[in-house]
Amino acid sequence: MISNVKLLERERDVTAPERPDRAEVEDAFRTIIRWTGDDPKRDGLIETPSRVARAFEEFFIGYSQNPVTVLQKTFEEIEGYDEMITLRGVRFESHCEHHMAPIVGKAWVAYIPNGRVVGISKLARVVEIYAKRLQIQEKMTAQIANTINDVLKPQGVAVLIKAQHHCMTTRGIHKPGTDLVTSRMLGCFRDNPATRQEFLSMTAERD
Repeated sequence: MISNVKLLERERDVTAPERPDRAEVEDAFRTIIRWTGDDPKRDGLIETPSRVARAFEEFFIGYSQNPVTVLQKTFEEIEGYDEMITLRGVRFESHCEHHMAPIVGKAWVAYIPNGRVVGISKLARVVEIYAKRLQIQEKMTAQIANTINDVLKPQGVAVLIKAQHHCMTTRGIHKPGTDLVTSRMLGCFRDNPATRQEFLSMTAERD
């Protein structure tokens, strides 16, 4: 049986379609500009297709990065530390896979180590990699928690995400000021109510 880690490592190779070249992408944006009713040849828009293509490379760079690799380097000299480790309020920007509208929010990531820990910046990096893909928040929450759990094999993992979705705040139902909250609890965070509550108490917004 192939492990979850191996499946994660092979994820991009299995799912990624053949990518068009830059010229095709820029032509597609010119078509979109014409569809809006504007002229891609006018002065203010001539370089827009190129700029948007570069922006999209940044928005979706997570497809070219492997979160498993990020978590591979760990530290075992921790003097038996086995209490909760929580990284709070990791800001991220993502894009809704249904409308390609921005998702802007924060993630709280916690785990209880089982003999080894990972650098805290790596936790933020995992959030960033999954955010920089077309997403729905529920999937992103599960991906972050599952990857940390599969690679580090801790006693438990908890992830909570709060985000505003522009697909419903700037279009459609137009409800600004609302956010979506999702969570994923694994191991002792799922099984132990006290541990779960300790984590949730840390997710209150700071001044």
